[in-house]
Amino acid sequence: MTQRSNSLDPISLDGWRWEPFLMEAVSRLEFLNPQPYPVAPVFLDQRDSVGSASRPVQAHTQVWACSTDKCRQIRAACVEAGSAASVLNLVINPKTSFDLPFFGADLVTLPNGHLIALDLQPALKTDRLHTEAVWDQLTPIFQRWRDRLPGGGPIPEEAEPFFSPCFLWTRLPLGPEGDALIKDVVFPAYLDYLTLYLDLVMNAEPVSNERESRLLDGQRRYTTYRAEKDPARGMLGRFHGKEWTERLIHDVLFDLD
Repeated sequence: MTQRSNSLDPISLDGWRWEPFLMEAVSRLEFLNPQPYPVAPVFLDQRDSVGSASRPVQAHTQVWACSTDKCRQIRAACVEAGSAASVLNLVINPKTSFDLPFFGADLVTLPNGHLIALDLQPALKTDRLHTEAVWDQLTPIFQRWRDRLPGGGPIPEEAEPFFSPCFLWTRLPLGPEGDALIKDVVFPAYLDYLTLYLDLVMNAEPVSNERESRLLDGQRRYTTYRAEKDPARGMLGRFHGKEWTERLIHDVLFDLD
């Protein structure tokens, strides 16, 4: 088996449901001249066998990451574990010298269904300079797709500061109905959110040092919260062990500090 290197090598997971989503994002990032983002080799490609002797599960996790002139870190955590899980977590972390939100996409298949979340997540939710122009453009996109998907349910009150009013969040059943919604609704919605985000990146201008400091504080609050509350912690811990998982979360996925 050839180990992936710390370059822009493509993800390769057998049977991975979410591959078209990541490959489309990678393709659209090309015009930003992405450069490799450093990730320790132990996190680039991890494989473990879990479960019972009679029902083993092969868990395969890969990380893909790059950076650009305006984005500090663009990274994807990708998991394929057969019927146990298939996951794409894609986050774009902007540099604090640009007044940009985060891009976040969570695409998860578990034995009881699909969990889908899309958003442009604010670093400073109560700051209109940071949010108003983004939400004005994002709201029509959100409204275009939200009525075609069932609601995902409430989010915790403590999470409210880290999500926009256009948080597209749904739960879908396994089987043909869910597959059709992923193809006809989730994928085009994902492309709409991603296209808007990349347009915002292209048009972003540098901010003052004072403004950059405020954005850094907001980003730190966001990444600290996400690291503490990462819902994949339990799953990854079962697949690859607690120590590896905690290092992945703090040293790779939410590594701002």
